[in-house]
Amino acid sequence: MTVHVDGIVAIVIFYMVILIVGLWAAWKSKNSPTLGTMDRSEAIMIGGRDIGLLVGGFTMTATWVGGGYINGTAEAVYVPGYGLAWAQAPFGYALSLVVGGLFFAKPMRSRGYVTMLDPFQQIYGKRMGGLLFIPALLGEMFWSAAVLSALGATLSVIVDINIQLSVVISAVIAIFYTLVGGLYSVAYTDVAQLFCIFVGLWISIPFAMLNPAVTDIAITANHEVHQAPWVGTIDPKDILIWLDNFLLLMLGGIPWQVYFQRVLSASSATYAQVLSFLAAFGCIVMAIPSVLIGAIGASTDWNQTSYGLPDPKSENKTDMILPIVLQHLCPSYISFFGLGAVSAAVMSSADSSILSASSMFARNIYHLAFRQEATDNEIVWVMRITIFLFGGAATAMALLANSIYGLWFLSSDLVYVIIFPQLISVLFVKGTNTYGSIAGYIIGFLLRLSGGEPYLHMDPFICYPGCYLDHSFGADPVYVQRFPFKTMSMLFSFLGNLGVSYLAKHLFESGILPQKLDFLDSVVSQHSKENMDKTLLVNHDNITLSELVRVIPKHSASVNTFTNKEAFEDTEPIPEFSKSEND
Repeated sequence: MTVHVDGIVAIVIFYMVILIVGLWAAWKSKNSPTLGTMDRSEAIMIGGRDIGLLVGGFTMTATWVGGGYINGTAEAVYVPGYGLAWAQAPFGYALSLVVGGLFFAKPMRSRGYVTMLDPFQQIYGKRMGGLLFIPALLGEMFWSAAVLSALGATLSVIVDINIQLSVVISAVIAIFYTLVGGLYSVAYTDVAQLFCIFVGLWISIPFAMLNPAVTDIAITANHEVHQAPWVGTIDPKDILIWLDNFLLLMLGGIPWQVYFQRVLSASSATYAQVLSFLAAFGCIVMAIPSVLIGAIGASTDWNQTSYGLPDPKSENKTDMILPIVLQHLCPSYISFFGLGAVSAAVMSSADSSILSASSMFARNIYHLAFRQEATDNEIVWVMRITIFLFGGAATAMALLANSIYGLWFLSSDLVYVIIFPQLISVLFVKGTNTYGSIAGYIIGFLLRLSGGEPYLHMDPFICYPGCYLDHSFGADPVYVQRFPFKTMSMLFSFLGNLGVSYLAKHLFESGILPQKLDFLDSVVSQHSKENMDKTLLVNHDNITLSELVRVIPKHSASVNTFTNKEAFEDTEPIPEFSKSEND
C-alpha cells in the first residue's frame, strides 16, 4: 500500500487548523462576559446564549451539512434510476429548518429551555424524559459512528492510509476540542469546516468537469450516454415512498438536539428564527457542489480513467462516488483539497452529535432525574466524561459495526415517529399527559418496527400495500415497503398520545377512576414529585393556568437552571401568581 506523503501533510495541516480554532474558541468562551450570568454547564451546552448571526448561521447550517450530507447527495445523483429527483436531503433538510424556524424555534428559545428534552420533563416528568432520551441518544450516536466510518473509507480511497487510524485520529481531535470548549468550540470550528467544504469542493469541480473522460453534464442530464440521465425520474408506483421519505426528512429533521442546541444558543427567539432561515439557504448552497460531482460521476467513461472497469456502480461503490471522482478525475494536489472538505464535513457532524448526546445526559438524566442537588461543577465533569465516553463509543462502532448506516436509518426513523409527535404535543396541544405520552411512544415504536428495515435485513411482520422483495441489497433479498408506513406510524403515535391523554383526564377528573390510581402523578396529583416545577417555565400560550399542577417549590440548583430572565424578552410576562409562588 502506497502512502501519499502530500496527502498526509495536507491532512495534518487541516487538522491542526481545526484544533487551533477549537482551542481558541474554548479560550474565548472562558473570557466571555456572559459566562458570569449563567452556570458553566449551561455555557458549555448553549454557548452563553450569545451566538451571533454569522457564527450562528454557519453552525446552524453545519447541523445537517456533514459527511453523510455531501456524500449522500452525490451518491443519489449518481445512482442510475434515481438521480437528482431522489436527492431529497438538500430540499428536505432546508424545509426542515424553515418549518423549525416558523413554528418551533421561538417557543423553545423564548421559554428558556436548555435542551430539547426540557419541555418533555416539564410536562411528562423525568421518567418519560428518560424514555425519550433513548431514541434521541441512538440517533446522535449512530450518526456520529456513520460519518466517522465514511471518513475512514474516504481517506483510504484518496490517501491509501489505514482506515482505523484515520477514524481514531479524526475522532480524538473532534472529542478533544469539544471536551475543552463545548458549544463555543463546535460553533467556531463549524465556520472553518464549512469554509473548507465549500472551497475544497468548488476547487475540484472545474478539474473534474474538464477531464477528457467526462461528457458535458448538460447533455447527460436528459440523454443516456454512459448510464441513465442523472436528473432521474420518479416512477408513479414509488410516489408514496418518495413522499414518505421527504416528510421524514422535513419533519423528522426538527426534533434533534443538534438543531435545538443552536436554537437555544441564539441571543433571542427572533435570532433563533433568523438563524434557521439562514441555515436553510446554506443547506441548498452547500449541496450544489455535491450535486455537480454526482452528475460528473454519471457522465464519466470510467474506462478512460485510472479507475478503469468495472465502474463504481458495478462494484457497489456508489456511496464512495465523491472521493472516487476527486481521486481519479482531478490532479492529486487538487484531490487533497477535496479530501479536506470531506474531513471537515465529517468532523462538523461528529462533534455536534457527541456534544448533543452528552448535554442531554448530563442535564436531563443525571441532573434533573437523579441528582437535582448536583453542583454546577459536578454537571460539567459529567458532561466531560460523557463526551469522552460517547465519542469513544461512536468511534468503536465506526470501527467494528458493519451496519452503521442501517442502524442510523432506523434510529432516525424513531426520532420522526416517536419524538416529533411528542414535541408537537408538549408545545402546542393543551392537556396531554404522561399516560398519553407512553401510549404514543409504544404505538409509534411498534408500528415502525412492523415495517422492517432493509438496511439491517430486518423483515417486516406487516406487509403494507405495495410491499415487494428487493434483490439489490446483496445475496439475500429483503422486503421493501412502498406504503408510507413511517408517516402513518407518526400520525398514529400522535393520535394515540391525544386519545389516551384525554381519556385518562376524563376518567380521573370525573371520578370513574379513583385518584389514588394516578400512579404517574400526571392528571389529578396536587403535589407531584415526579413532574418538574411547572410554574417556572410554562407560558400561558402552552398550558392554561387551570391545568397547572400545584407543586412545592424546590430551592435547589434545579430551580436555577430553569430561571432565565433574558429568555422571556420575546414573550409576554410570566403570570403574577407564578412569580409569587417562587419568591
